[in-house]
Amino acid sequence: RSAVRGDPAGGRLMKKAASKQSSGSAAYIYILRCADGTLYTGWTTDIERRLEEHNSQDRGAKYTRARRPCVLAYSEGFPDRQSAMRREWEIKNRLSRAEKEALIAGSSD
Repeated sequence: RSAVRGDPAGGRLMKKAASKQSSGSAAYIYILRCADGTLYTGWTTDIERRLEEHNSQDRGAKYTRARRPCVLAYSEGFPDRQSAMRREWEIKNRLSRAEKEALIAGSSD
């Protein structure tokens, strides 16, 4: 699994691990940190495209539209969509905010 951190100050992406092209992952889960400090979790097959959609005028989740800009705080790669969707469900439904923050903080080690 690869981890990627966002730079909340500048909104740039800082890649900690290999890019998705070289990682061999088919799907990803990601956690965005929104401008209001909230966290948004989702899954995608293309992290960079999905982040751009979340921050564009006419695309992205309804939740993030009112909370722009959003920066990538964390991501994990998976071999298939089903695995990514399962992990997304675990993060959304089983982890508290504190546990999500710990996950994000652990990716920066």
